[in-house]
Amino acid sequence: MDNTNPQKDTNNLQERDGFASRLGIIAAAAGSAIGLGNIWRFPYITGQYGGAAFILIYLICIVLMGMPLMISEFAIGRMAQKNAIGSFKKLAPHTYWFLIGVMGIAGAIMILAFYGVVSGWCIDYVVRSATNAFAGKSTESIIHMFDGLITHTWMPLLWQFVFMILTGIIVIAGIQNGIEKYAKILMPLLLLIIIILDIRAVTLPGAKEGLSFLFKPDFTKLSTEVMFVALGHAFFSLSIGMGTMITYGSYIGKRENLGVTALQVTIADTLVALLAGVAIFPAVFAFGINPTEGPGLAFITLPVVFQQMPFGNVFGTLFFLLLVVAALTSSISILEVIVAYFSEELKMSRKKATILSTTIVTLIGIPASLSNGPVLSNFKILGFGFMDLLDYVSANILLPIGGLLILAFGGWYLGREKMERELTNGGTIQSNYLSIFMILTKFIAPIGIALVFLKGLGFM
Repeated sequence: MDNTNPQKDTNNLQERDGFASRLGIIAAAAGSAIGLGNIWRFPYITGQYGGAAFILIYLICIVLMGMPLMISEFAIGRMAQKNAIGSFKKLAPHTYWFLIGVMGIAGAIMILAFYGVVSGWCIDYVVRSATNAFAGKSTESIIHMFDGLITHTWMPLLWQFVFMILTGIIVIAGIQNGIEKYAKILMPLLLLIIIILDIRAVTLPGAKEGLSFLFKPDFTKLSTEVMFVALGHAFFSLSIGMGTMITYGSYIGKRENLGVTALQVTIADTLVALLAGVAIFPAVFAFGINPTEGPGLAFITLPVVFQQMPFGNVFGTLFFLLLVVAALTSSISILEVIVAYFSEELKMSRKKATILSTTIVTLIGIPASLSNGPVLSNFKILGFGFMDLLDYVSANILLPIGGLLILAFGGWYLGREKMERELTNGGTIQSNYLSIFMILTKFIAPIGIALVFLKGLGFM
């Protein structure tokens, strides 16, 4: 295993924390990419858009669009060894390119604000499953329980605070002693839980039909809509476009192969999404549930499924614990984007920067949570509830524009020579993919992200 020491910023000679091992890099970056989107969103959109046919299109989109952007972010961050804003200030001084970082940090704050709320719901469901609260409940009863949770005034806030405190505790400890250390614990835990759930799911009577749905392509299901959904999920699933991988890239040592790292993270992200499908669809088919249930699949449909299994409360608890772990591995990376900016650009200690960042995000998350209930449900901005507004602006505006500009910066502003120098570690390793990477970065991936952007705004 190749060890990398904390790096020095050559501008101010200040020791800078960094990842201590290649395993730590992969665990942290893969953890960032593997979030609720893999465990929750990927299975239900797979169900809605034709199973294996959708997965095949999604994988193509990941290669053509997701990986070039991830590699670009890693390269920009490692080249500058700075935060999301500082990287552009260092590499393109006296220009407006730093606004990419500003958008990234704004997007990170918005995303983590509502992400913390949803993650809080997952914690609540861990408790309910562990206490067998779903036993004997009908689908209508569970719908009522879920609606009661998200519209409650203080209960979702309590769980949101718990989740944000957990995130802050990990980030405050730093890169090696915090994010890397806990990523090495949380990622194996995540895999262990999902494998246990997979074993249980595939041994259920009728599970074969669910596996066939997931892995046997039905190309009659393909449509323009499926293409757009696959394109969009490929972009959002890898935690790119908001400076997360720029920030993590700045902590990666100069001897690491960025192309290989990006490939390993992408494989891990996709593998976990597929394993989540294996955990869900055999069970869904075994108990005669419609696999196209939509967003309610996790919080409404699956509790019904689990209670019909022997020891269903145990497997239900494990599933919602899986959601919490996946959410936590992503939230620490999102929070780090904000913390790195405050600590480096505003010269704060990591402790103060983490407390300030966590507080800001949590405070913004409060009206996001309350917008689901009677307190703020009638408060609208441009026709959106507050939580929906945060989701819309970050997902449909800030992240796609950020992704486009990152590709333009790497592909056109820095250009082939500088990118080659970074991706070959100063010419010490080979990067046979460079020509293809530059074509994807300059032309193909921007077209894909532009389509996601236009679709998100309703122009397509």
